[in-house]
Amino acid sequence: MLDSAENQPMNVFYSLPSCVPATNMETSGANLDAGRLKKFIGNPKILALAEMMNYPGVIYNDQEVLNKIHLAHSYNKPVDGHSPGVSGKGLAAYLSAEIMSDHECTSFEEAREKLESGMFIMIREGTGAKNLEAIFPLINERTYNRMMWCTDDRHPQDILDYGHIDYIIRKAVKMGLDPVMAIQMATINPARYFGIKRLGAIGPGYQADMVVFSDLNNIRTTRVYHKGRLVAENGGMTGNGNEPEESSIPTKIMNIPARNMDFSIKAKTGKINVIGVIENQVVTSRIILDAKIENGLIVSDLSRDILKIAVVERYTGKGGAGIGFVRGMGLKKGAIASTVAHDSHNLIITGVSDNDMKFALETIVSMGGGLVAVADGKVLASLALPIAGLMSDLSILKIRKKLDELVKASHDLGSTLNDPFMTLGFLALPVIPSLKITDKGIVDVEKFEKISLFADQTGS
Repeated sequence: MLDSAENQPMNVFYSLPSCVPATNMETSGANLDAGRLKKFIGNPKILALAEMMNYPGVIYNDQEVLNKIHLAHSYNKPVDGHSPGVSGKGLAAYLSAEIMSDHECTSFEEAREKLESGMFIMIREGTGAKNLEAIFPLINERTYNRMMWCTDDRHPQDILDYGHIDYIIRKAVKMGLDPVMAIQMATINPARYFGIKRLGAIGPGYQADMVVFSDLNNIRTTRVYHKGRLVAENGGMTGNGNEPEESSIPTKIMNIPARNMDFSIKAKTGKINVIGVIENQVVTSRIILDAKIENGLIVSDLSRDILKIAVVERYTGKGGAGIGFVRGMGLKKGAIASTVAHDSHNLIITGVSDNDMKFALETIVSMGGGLVAVADGKVLASLALPIAGLMSDLSILKIRKKLDELVKASHDLGSTLNDPFMTLGFLALPVIPSLKITDKGIVDVEKFEKISLFADQTGS
């Protein structure tokens, strides 16, 4: 990734992943400890240690977690935070490790406490999580110097239709924010935070990276300059970047015994823990509901929008799977599946029946990873992600077309979510409250422990 970003007509920087795996409650494809990160931390293209999601590890002094933080500090690189819902003494303990920022604030009160405690606040407005409106009242002349914009994550459809960071600027200005403040939150502020010298402003001694627009209150970029050279105009590039050499990134990491997978769940009790989807948010709720039982097995209940959900481990070939239930995905038939399942990116599936889910699994394994929507033994839409099951080698326009087909197919199957695949991808992330699922089972994020699917049983 570092090599591919060299000599492109834009600045590309990285943060080192701090949490691979994010927790010990999932199976990941690697284990990046401080020793493995050390070989990269001195690279000038590495600006920070990325979001420290294992906040319990920080708060309770996990030595390996602290080793990574100390490594970043020894190279004078900031440590980005990730602490959804953490407050009070827990937040104070987290910040005692000199963690600098947070992008997980979903409310005004949470953002204010973290800002008052010394954190930089990254206001997120992505495809799946939209937090600008909730946090907007916090932005003023006294606070905006310690605030920035971020997306985390934004799908190609939204980027092409509405924009990226420029979209957030426009939205904030329309909501009443001073345009110069909005622009500063996208330029100088992040450059200062990440310690990027000679970038983020137009002035003597600064690299001549500029965007040109005509209306300060409705910023639409007409020209882009990089190092003083015109690189894009009227929505298109004026020249091509350097083609990177053939990638050495591993492909088709799909070690799953698909045909032996069994998604059935024997009923032990009548109450189950269900993941509650909250639209336009990456947080979820924990709901305790009566199970629908047929022939001794717990099944999906379409009348209450309760669907079976599973995460299947795809790295070791052992085929471990966590199986549970989710409410709010809205499917009335078929199944959808993805190998983009933050953060360990195992295969995640939800559907109305075991047969639909198994067909989706077999389809996605045969694709080598990607996204798929199926019903009645037919593939309705798909997008192969041949680079590690996470990335495509197609152009953004071709990817967008396939994603549009996937979203339409999931809507045709009954989902009313804006982007069901974006929502699905975050249901496997066991560091964002309240209830999530990994290949090892149901995770209560607030307690940071695995729990039983059955609400009146303890353990996992």
